Amino acid sequence: MSRHRIALTMASGVASALLLAACGASTDNSANTGAAAPAETTVPADGGATATAGTSAGSGDMVSTDMLMAKQTSDGMGTIVTDAKGWTLYRYDKDKAAMSMCTGSCAQTWMPVMAQGTPKVMGVQGKLGTITRDDGMKQITLAGWPLYRYMGDTKVGEMNGQGKDGTWSAVTPAGKKAVTSSSGSGSSPSSSMSGMPGM
Repeated sequence: MSRHRIALTMASGVASALLLAACGASTDNSANTGAAAPAETTVPADGGATATAGTSAGSGDMVSTDMLMAKQTSDGMGTIVTDAKGWTLYRYDKDKAAMSMCTGSCAQTWMPVMAQGTPKVMGVQGKLGTITRDDGMKQITLAGWPLYRYMGDTKVGEMNGQGKDGTWSAVTPAGKKAVTSSSGSGSSPSSSMSGMPGM
C-alpha cells in the first residue's frame, strides 16, 4: 500500500508540476501579448502624427513653386511677382528678419510659399533665399521677405490680398511693396518704395 501511495503521490506531484508549467506558459504569453500591444499602438500613433503634419502641409495651407516670375499688371500696380502658375505673391509687414510671423490660422489664409528645389527666376531682381519655419519647412524669401499666396485669390491674376489689414502687399521684382503708380509721378513701384525702412 505504501508503494501505491508513493506512486500516487508522485503522479499527483508530476501532474501538478505540469499544470503549473502550463499556467506559467499561458501567463507568459499573456504578458508578452500585453507588452507588445502598446508598442504596436505607439508606432502607428507616431506615424499618424507625422502623417497629420504632412497632410497639414499639403492641405492648402502651404504651396510650393519652382519659379518666380515678374508680371506687368493692368490696374496701375506696376510689375509684381507671381509663382510659376501666375498666382500673385505677397509679403507681410509684420515679418522679421529670417522669421515668418504668419503661423497657425494666418498661414491657412496666407499660404507660405515653399521652395521646390532651387526656384528659377524670370525678371526678378531681388535676392532669393529661404528661411526655416517652425515646422522645419523652407519658405522662399525675396530680398529677405518671406513670400505668401492669398487664399482669397480664387483665379490666377487676382490681387485681392493687396493692402489687406494694412499689412499685406503684392511684392515687386525687387522684393518691395507694390503700390499704385498713379499715386506718384508715374514711377514704378520699385523706385517709389526704395526709401522705405527695412527694404
